[in-house]
Amino acid sequence: MSVKFQKQEAKKHERKRVLYDMLRQSLRIRLVEEALASRYSKQEMRCPMHLSIGQEATAVGVMQGLLEQDQVFSTHRAHAHYLARGGNLKRMVAEIFGKKTGCAGGRGGSMHLSDCSVGFLASTPIVGGSLPLAVGTALAAQMDKKDQATCVFFGEACTEEGVFAESLNFAALKKLPVLFVCENNLYSVYSPLSVRQSKSRSRIKIADAHGVTSRRGDGNDLEALWDLSVWARGELSEGRGPVYLDLDTYRWREHCGPNYDNHLPYRTEEEYLHWKSLCGIQRAKQYLRINDETWESWKKELEKEMHEAFLFAEQSAYPERDTVNRYVYAE
Repeated sequence: MSVKFQKQEAKKHERKRVLYDMLRQSLRIRLVEEALASRYSKQEMRCPMHLSIGQEATAVGVMQGLLEQDQVFSTHRAHAHYLARGGNLKRMVAEIFGKKTGCAGGRGGSMHLSDCSVGFLASTPIVGGSLPLAVGTALAAQMDKKDQATCVFFGEACTEEGVFAESLNFAALKKLPVLFVCENNLYSVYSPLSVRQSKSRSRIKIADAHGVTSRRGDGNDLEALWDLSVWARGELSEGRGPVYLDLDTYRWREHCGPNYDNHLPYRTEEEYLHWKSLCGIQRAKQYLRINDETWESWKKELEKEMHEAFLFAEQSAYPERDTVNRYVYAE
C-alpha cells in the first residue's frame, strides 16, 4: 500500500467523520425544534417563535466552513444558526422562556438571540436589519487587520429591501470579508416568489452586478454546503472581497409558530411533499448508511440533553424587576 493511497484513505476517513458530526448536529437541531413546538402550547414561552425544521442543513453546512474567530448574524429564524455555531442549548431554551440564565439575559427571546462567547453577535426580526450590522462588523475587522470574516444569514425576501443593494455595494467597494447567505425557502410569510419577484430576476446576477462573487447551492445537501462554505471562506481570507451564496431550501411548518399550515391555500401539498423528500437529514443519513441502532442511540442521547435543557430553563429565575432599565441606551 503506497503512502499516497494511505493519505487519501485517511483524508476520506476524516471527511466521513466530519459528515457524521454534521448529520448529528442537524438531527439535534431538528429534535430541539420539535420539542419546542410540542411544548409551545403550555404558554411558558411567551415570545413569537420561527422554526427552521426542514432548513437545518443550511445552518450546519455553512457554519462548518467558518473559523472560530468569525462573527455571525442571523434573522428571526435563528435557532438553527445559533446551535450550529456552537451556542449553548440550555442558555437558548432559557432565553426563549424569558429567564435570566438565557443567552441574552431573558430580554431577547427567540428572535433576538445573542451570544458573543461563540461569535453569534445578534439576530433580528427586522427584514434586512442584520445586513448593515454585518457589513459594519466586517469593516471594523478589516480596519483592525484581523483575519476575521462576518457571516450574515437572511431570507430571499430580504433581497427586495434597499439595504440589500446598499450592503452589497459597500462591501464590494471596500472588499470586506462578508459572507452573505440567502436562505431561499420560496416564501415571505404567505407570499410566494411569483408575486414578489419577476421570473427574469436573478439574485445571483444582482450580486454579480455589485461586484460580489456569487454561487448558488442546494440548501439541503450537507456535503455540498460544507465544500461551498470552505471555498467561500477561502475567498474571504484571500482578501478578494465579499461572497454571496444563494441556497435553495424549504420550511416545513408555518412561518411563525409551532404548527403545520398545509391546510392554507398559499402552498400545495404536492409542493410540500416534494421538498420533504429532499430533506437534508434523511439524504445524509442514507449517504452515510447510518443504521437504525446508531440512529436511535443518537436520538436517545439528544433527548436526554433536551430534557436537561428544558429542566434548566424551567427552574431558572426571571430577571428581577429592578433590573428592567439595564442594558438599554437610556432610562
